[in-house]
Amino acid sequence: MSLYAGVFLIATAFVTAALSGVFGMAGGLMLKGAIALVLPVSATFVTHGLLQLVANGWRAILHRRHVAWRIVGVYALGSAVAGGLMAFIAVEPTKATLYLLMGAVTGLLWIPQSWLKLDAERPAQAFVSGVSVTGLNLTAGVAGPLLDIFFVRTALTRHQIVATKAATQVFAHLAKVIVYGAPLIALHGKGLPPWWVFPLAIPLSMAGTAVGGLILARMDDVNFKRLSRLVVTATGLLYLVWAAQLYLAR
Repeated sequence: MSLYAGVFLIATAFVTAALSGVFGMAGGLMLKGAIALVLPVSATFVTHGLLQLVANGWRAILHRRHVAWRIVGVYALGSAVAGGLMAFIAVEPTKATLYLLMGAVTGLLWIPQSWLKLDAERPAQAFVSGVSVTGLNLTAGVAGPLLDIFFVRTALTRHQIVATKAATQVFAHLAKVIVYGAPLIALHGKGLPPWWVFPLAIPLSMAGTAVGGLILARMDDVNFKRLSRLVVTATGLLYLVWAAQLYLAR
């Protein structure tokens, strides 16, 4: 990896962590796509997982008084089940397929609420959320829009939504690091960024998360939900165009 690519990853880690600090999911989606520009697919899962693990973990710590821990505990059980199953069947997608999956995932945001009566505050649905979101994370690399569906009908405030989603995503990203990281460790880290990227990107992810929290505090609940949907959808459309170009270039 070139020096410019490393600097690009570090800067992207800060910007996308700030976005995640505001919307709870847009940053992770953008970060995954940016990483895929400069790294092999398997390495994107590990790198994205590590950076998002820190960003989400730090966001959960910053907003810990808003976390709905009962949801997180049940979600964690579902996430463990999905991680155990996917460890045996995970298949690495091509880069074109990766962008296609990431773009398609954003379409979940536009499913009419009347079609799905999902509520993460219900234990059974929190468990289903852990299984499905972690499973999609291990396939497409991102699952924020799917996770969001489970929170649309909750009575949680924007702070509780961001904090609780951050805590749950710690488990999904940890699963990515474990499932995709183990084979790369056997290959001595082939395809991963140089070591110096992580000690620089990780604190910047934490700083970005703090900046996002400040912006979130100035936003109301209506604008929070409207803007998050628009940002994620625009990113998804870009990925679909990108996927089409990669398929046609074959």
